[in-house]
Amino acid sequence: MSNARIRELSKEYIARGDLTGWHEQIYAEAQGDTSGISWADLIPNPNLTVWTDTRADKLHGKRALVVGCGLGDDAEYLAELGMTVTAFDISPTAIEWCQRRFPASKVTYVAHDVTQSRKEWAGGFDWVLEIYTLQVLPDEIRPRAINTVAGYVADGGHLVIICRGRDESAAPSAGVPWPLTYAELNAFTELNLREESFDDFMDGDVRRFRIVYVRA
Repeated sequence: MSNARIRELSKEYIARGDLTGWHEQIYAEAQGDTSGISWADLIPNPNLTVWTDTRADKLHGKRALVVGCGLGDDAEYLAELGMTVTAFDISPTAIEWCQRRFPASKVTYVAHDVTQSRKEWAGGFDWVLEIYTLQVLPDEIRPRAINTVAGYVADGGHLVIICRGRDESAAPSAGVPWPLTYAELNAFTELNLREESFDDFMDGDVRRFRIVYVRA
């Protein structure tokens, strides 16, 4: 599916008040063809693996949560590092797809909406990973998602965010994805998380932020 089609779908759904329904539509339209999911590279995100390469020994045995897991490659990667992984996506079709791709997986895959808090997960994870999910949520619901994600981080646990970034003075994108500002992400520090590291870098021609928070 082209990026133009993705933007068209997202605008249609948002215009009728369904701010997230287009995600399921994209996976459903792909009909099992991974080429129909433009963000599915079918490998772990390189901006994740380059960071974990020097930290793998500290991740073994940790409880991890993958937010907006898509087709599951990041979740499977973390499981291979010895983490106990739960991964969720708003699209039931995406979750079923993960289970078909990885029938012997140790990952627990769950269909769940990031804007809805799940009580049994509160403070339950040593390591929470969010890649490219907040940036596809409209402004109206992004703060709710930030609050929910922060609530899943255990005492002493870490939250890793990887997203498109933009300056405060730059105009927002006309359509998905919406690059985030440092100020928007700084909302995590108001939820009892402390910024541990911040990387602002170019990934090809795309500006990215990689921010790590810790709950002290």
